[in-house]
Amino acid sequence: MSEEFEPRAITVRDIAPADFIAAYAEHLKNSDKFELPAWADLVKTAVFKELAPYGDDWYYVRAASIARKIYLRPGTGVGALQKWYGGSYRRGTRTEHFRKANSGLIRVILQGLEEMRVVEKAGANGRKVTRVGQQDLDRIAGGVARAQVEDDDE
Repeated sequence: MSEEFEPRAITVRDIAPADFIAAYAEHLKNSDKFELPAWADLVKTAVFKELAPYGDDWYYVRAASIARKIYLRPGTGVGALQKWYGGSYRRGTRTEHFRKANSGLIRVILQGLEEMRVVEKAGANGRKVTRVGQQDLDRIAGGVARAQVEDDDE
């Protein structure tokens, strides 16, 4: 390894969000524990959206993003995630209003992450990342950091 690396471990906080989410989404896609629901190609992500997402991997990207959010802020629940993924409902010539994202989609993703033992319920205060989940997320973050260092060396 190069001398530029610090001796401390690389965590999710140390990696650019887009890079980590792409890597973790790929991990979820290749994992046989996290399954894509049959209705994933039909559902909209919020009421203010006109169409379902175009990308084939959008479900895995959203799941990776949710896992990262819960890692960074333990105790985050469905309502907070709805607000985070919400947006402006454009109503033509009338004024825009904020609308929350689809709670059923977020809940199903969280249940899938719970089955993988990545997150668990934190009492009445939303969800938190399990010890196994934290190791998994940090391992993937370390892989992303190593890939970035190798790209910089070339």
